Amino acid sequence: MHSQNHWGGSFEITDPSEVEDNHSRNMDIDPGALQQRQLDETQQSWLLGPPETKKKDKYIDLGCVLVKRKLLWSMLGAVLGAFLLIGLPIIIAKSIPKKPSRAPAPDKYTQALHKALLFFDAQKSGKLPKKNGIPWRGNSGLKDGSDLRDVKGGLVGGYYDAGDNIKFHFPMAFSMTLLSWSVVEYSDRYKAIGEYDHVRELIKWGTDYLLLTFNSSASTINKIYSQVGIAKVNGSKPDDHYCWNRPEDMTYARPVQECNAGPDLAGEMAAALAAASIVFRDHAAYSRRLVRGAATVYKFARDGGKRSPYSRGNEYIEYYYNSTGYWDEYMWSAAWMYYATGNNSYISFATDPRLPKNAKAFFGILDFSVLSWDNKLPGATLLLSRLRMFLNPGYPYEESLRGYHNITGVNMCMYFPRFGVFNFTRGGLAQFNHGDGQPLQYAVANSFLAALYADYMESVNVPGWYCGPNFMTLNDLRSLAKSQLNYILGDNPRKMSYVVGYGKRYPRRLHHRGASTPNNGVRYSCTGGNKWRDAKGKDPHVLTGAMVGGPDKHDKFKDARISYAQNEPTLVGNAGLVAALVAITSSGRGLGVRAVDKNTMFTAVPPMFPAAPPPPATWKP
Repeated sequence: MHSQNHWGGSFEITDPSEVEDNHSRNMDIDPGALQQRQLDETQQSWLLGPPETKKKDKYIDLGCVLVKRKLLWSMLGAVLGAFLLIGLPIIIAKSIPKKPSRAPAPDKYTQALHKALLFFDAQKSGKLPKKNGIPWRGNSGLKDGSDLRDVKGGLVGGYYDAGDNIKFHFPMAFSMTLLSWSVVEYSDRYKAIGEYDHVRELIKWGTDYLLLTFNSSASTINKIYSQVGIAKVNGSKPDDHYCWNRPEDMTYARPVQECNAGPDLAGEMAAALAAASIVFRDHAAYSRRLVRGAATVYKFARDGGKRSPYSRGNEYIEYYYNSTGYWDEYMWSAAWMYYATGNNSYISFATDPRLPKNAKAFFGILDFSVLSWDNKLPGATLLLSRLRMFLNPGYPYEESLRGYHNITGVNMCMYFPRFGVFNFTRGGLAQFNHGDGQPLQYAVANSFLAALYADYMESVNVPGWYCGPNFMTLNDLRSLAKSQLNYILGDNPRKMSYVVGYGKRYPRRLHHRGASTPNNGVRYSCTGGNKWRDAKGKDPHVLTGAMVGGPDKHDKFKDARISYAQNEPTLVGNAGLVAALVAITSSGRGLGVRAVDKNTMFTAVPPMFPAAPPPPATWKP
């Protein structure tokens, strides 16, 4: 291989001796032979070949200009080359299917939400679906209500309320209403995080059961089954509190409670079925069934001769879920019935000035500003404020709707620690129930209302509202809701998550029969299970997603099974947690309530729905 010659000329190297030999040979040549002379034409012809002729350039007429053919081909070649080098790779690259871009990682609220929903799977009663997702749970309560003559198949299904094995229908119905409300508002967000089908399945598990608790195919009923299983305070006979058994191992009697009057229970059941009918509008037959059931049980609630609370005089209910009134359920259920059916009789009743007066909605009573299983007023006033904010029906509803809207703003003002209405622990947990047990369920339920109200205002381009002279922004509301959720998820003095399975440190000894008793093939007797209740070790089963009752007013928490006020999860608590988490998460942010046209957020009932009967005109204070 030769090195490159950068300077021109021959690559050959001449030997000096050869130069001398050539010079010697040239000296012997006749000088005359070296003289130049002109060749004749014949000599030129055979020696030099034909004379060279100069080629003429060829041009191509492009109309307005003449271009040399050679130049034109050069240009075309350059264009073709550029296409092959640049254009073709671009076309090929664009034709190759692109991998979908990765969605941003879910925030901590979504991560907690995935777990919180699993709690409902763990609380299911009845014959469980094959893909229930809780390996240590099995079929249970298959004989519930089997002795009832008017309920084919008995009262099988539904949810166990907490760490015991009782099915309390009042808080169960409220839990289904909360879950349905969250889906109605944030269905697209549930879809974005992959939980839409799951949460709807959980709702249907509850509403299918609620439809069994009364004759939902009739237009008029005279009773409702209000509870399955009993627990006598300080009792000494086997029941759902005296015995410490997994639901799968129950052998004691589980009596069914019924009520012949129950405007509170019936009102809440109507709200649950009506809200769920909106969730399932894409399944017309089931949605219609829910609406019919809601109308029936609502009619029972409004029966003038059945106006005593469902729990009154029942020793198996009063101690646990005693209802203090029913006018809030009237307002709550009427609003949901209107949204589900479009029947103006319901909104006429909900906005009748006598209703908020009887419910004491505008009296400024502190506890009436807190949403709970017993008090639906703040939820009802927000739901009716929504009607004014988005649809603005005007006369004759405007005056009452304005009052509901105003009291909603007042309720939200009460939630802020700066105004000193409610106490907050040093760690920042709101004491909406004044330091009593189970504080977290109140914190999450009202965090949901705060976040939802912020979304409502943002949807109609309202930046905030006034609390006296103080202008409060939407971010103030969301920050309040986040502060409560952050506390629950670990931002607290104990640096402990109060949602089981979330984070590295969470409660391990729940007041929960199923989680604390091993599924080891042994059927423990009523009192034989006490060994697991009293054990000091961690639960053999992780009750993933369960939010416990929560710490005391000094931020102290005892992780012990005996501490039911602090360490027992409930359906209501987790329903509020799920609703608050989906309302505040940034996963799927921009979807949900604010992404829907404000005039169709609750669509009017389609023609397939029968007109529900109007509520009775009679009133009883």
